[in-house]
Amino acid sequence: MAKYDKQVKELLDYIGGKQNIQAVSHCMTRMRFVLTDPAKADEKKINEIDCVKGTFTQAGQYQVIIGNDVANFYNEFTKYAGIEGVSKDAVKQAAKTNQSVLQRIMGALGEIFAPIIPALICGGLVLGFRNVIGEINFFNNGTQSLADISQFWAGMYSFLWLIGEAVFHLLPVGIVWSITKKMGTTQILGIILGLTLVSPQLLNGFNVATATEIPVWDFGFFQIQMIGYQGQVITAIMAGFVLVFLEKFFKKHCPEVVSMIVVPFCSLIPAVFIAHAVVGPIGWRIGDAIAFVVNLGLTSNVRWLFAAVFGLVYAPIVMTGLHHMTNAIDSQLVNTTGGTILWPMIALSNIAQGSSVLAMSVLQKRNERAQQVNVPACISCYLGVTEPALFGVNLKYKFPLICGMIGSAIAAMISVGTGVEALSIGVGGLPGILSIKPQFYLNFLLAMIVAVVVPFVLTFIVGKKKLTDSQKGLVSLPSGSSGGSQPNLAQSDTQAGSKAVTPNRTEIDENGADDSAASYETMVLKAPLTGKVIPIEKMPDEVFSQKIMGDGVGIEPDGDTVYAPADATVGVVMADSGHACGLVLKNGLEILIHVGIDTVDMNGDGFTLHVKEGDTVRCGDPLITFSPEKIRAAGHTVTTAVIITGEGEAKNIRLLSGMDAKAGQTVIATFE
Repeated sequence: MAKYDKQVKELLDYIGGKQNIQAVSHCMTRMRFVLTDPAKADEKKINEIDCVKGTFTQAGQYQVIIGNDVANFYNEFTKYAGIEGVSKDAVKQAAKTNQSVLQRIMGALGEIFAPIIPALICGGLVLGFRNVIGEINFFNNGTQSLADISQFWAGMYSFLWLIGEAVFHLLPVGIVWSITKKMGTTQILGIILGLTLVSPQLLNGFNVATATEIPVWDFGFFQIQMIGYQGQVITAIMAGFVLVFLEKFFKKHCPEVVSMIVVPFCSLIPAVFIAHAVVGPIGWRIGDAIAFVVNLGLTSNVRWLFAAVFGLVYAPIVMTGLHHMTNAIDSQLVNTTGGTILWPMIALSNIAQGSSVLAMSVLQKRNERAQQVNVPACISCYLGVTEPALFGVNLKYKFPLICGMIGSAIAAMISVGTGVEALSIGVGGLPGILSIKPQFYLNFLLAMIVAVVVPFVLTFIVGKKKLTDSQKGLVSLPSGSSGGSQPNLAQSDTQAGSKAVTPNRTEIDENGADDSAASYETMVLKAPLTGKVIPIEKMPDEVFSQKIMGDGVGIEPDGDTVYAPADATVGVVMADSGHACGLVLKNGLEILIHVGIDTVDMNGDGFTLHVKEGDTVRCGDPLITFSPEKIRAAGHTVTTAVIITGEGEAKNIRLLSGMDAKAGQTVIATFE
């Protein structure tokens, strides 16, 4: 009789039967299903199966957490169900069929912008500070800024533009690079293509609307306009995927012996040509269409309706880079009418998105990792630079973006409905009130209050329900996670910032450790990695942070090699992906070391496994070597989980965290 005969039958029944399974695979700890109808899965009954530690749905996959023995369970399940297991890539592709087109687009955008977020946050803070010192007239009855009255601050204002321009005007370079990295093609070709979109030889994209003449490349029978695409997102994304398609095509059809010469040449030149001759003009036509609609709405009899629509969609427009076209409209309005009613709505949209981030910051006040993005993104957004907030927070969770759009729409209706006008383009955040005509201060202040309060309240209410305890930085064991296989570990009584105390060892003679030394080795676990040891609750994955697999610690590694934390036998490995390893000590204590989050999706790229199942290892023996750069490039975190999945005969287990550890030396757990 198979080990999991009863449990396999129950899972197949409760998950909706064979006909409800599109695809199934497994990773180190969990079964991964793509279900035809997820609603048919009886989650309550599945969680009651004695070997199941929990369930959750992510990216279209229904995941059932089994533990270290998942490989055996998987083999029994597929044999009994008569289903042929597929690769994790196939499961991932099948899972996309359970996602809407919008979800897939949002997911792709998120993956593209994830590596760029740190630069956007830095650039946002820089431009926000620059706005304060050079754009807001605090002095001489509101006629001069700090930069106007001080040479030092004037120099700082000019100098900081060097960073702001690099981040935002040259953004296409980062976008095309990120696309080539995500798609696994040559990144330097992406960088070069991006640079051709923002070359100084071209007419700056921000000056196109006011240019009297646009230079061209003249090929005799046709011409291409020499326009730069500074700050343009749609053009950069389209150009990036053109390059990826061409490179993959030529790699597939080009002989290996000349690939190094032919592929880059045949990929880059057509991609640059298409970017400027086809993709670029399409981007500009989209921008012109948006500008026409905006101008029509501003002059119509239903401007309040236009205000609602504009306030609703402005944030998504910012994510495309097309919002820069509004500068030309604003400039024209100021020149012809002496003011603009468009700019106040832009400022209110920025404030609304910042308020959504503020609510997320309150909801995630205990999630230090999230706060590292939330706080600076909120500050820069309130100072008029929204990209860090949009791409770093609101787009990632989706509902804050929508809540901000709703608040922006209501605030825009108030602004336009009460006739608010700005003297000129100003700071697009809270300081934006200084650019408003004085007679409209109270009206704009009311709209600002709405832009702050409505998105904050909506995001907070929705976030309370949608965010998991892990995303909030809380710890909450889900029902069904306890049971016979769930270890009952003692909580660590060390706090962040405390030091682990390593007991003195007896000397080891030339033949090996003496009895007391051997006894000591069974009493501690040493750090398998060099790096910062963090409480397991801070792991960016619910299965680990909620202790579904067991208690443990996380390590933010500084190195690239995982070492055995104690003398042990290798119980299980992920031979195909190499990202995880399970060990069993002599006293039966079971340990899982899992490098990164969702790194199973990398299919072994960047991982080298040094052991196999059944090997005996000594403390300090290498287990896994990995590439942190490849993990990050794939969009995953490198934070590694060290989990005690079974107590065995160990007692009084204590976990230590909050210190900088050295692999093979620093103690991270003690037990009897």
